[in-house]
Amino acid sequence: MRSKQTGVTLVGWLILLVPVGICLYAGIRLTPVYLNYMKVAKTLEQLKTDIKGSDPGNATLIRGAIQRHFDVESVDYPEAKDIKVTREGRGWIVNAAYDDQAPLFANIFILVSFDKSVTLGGGASD
Repeated sequence: MRSKQTGVTLVGWLILLVPVGICLYAGIRLTPVYLNYMKVAKTLEQLKTDIKGSDPGNATLIRGAIQRHFDVESVDYPEAKDIKVTREGRGWIVNAAYDDQAPLFANIFILVSFDKSVTLGGGASD
């Protein structure tokens, strides 16, 4: 018989696996939030390529184009009216800065802030 035990006890496994499990669960809960952000970023990049070199008109037309892209991509949040469209010189800056949250446990949420900007008409994007 051996005089020393080797290996990990049940309590040791619990101490190791609980934090890993919580991190995996948080990742699963955050996946839809990040997929939605990817759709928003894709919409802004598509808008930039659609309007490349031409005058987009005014903020209402830009928001209408954003809304059409959001409808195709099935983006519910943020809404097109939440996207900030400002004039800068000859071009336009379209900025989607918003917070989204994912429920974790009971009344505990994970808050994630997103910020994506593109320049339309004349200039580079961030």
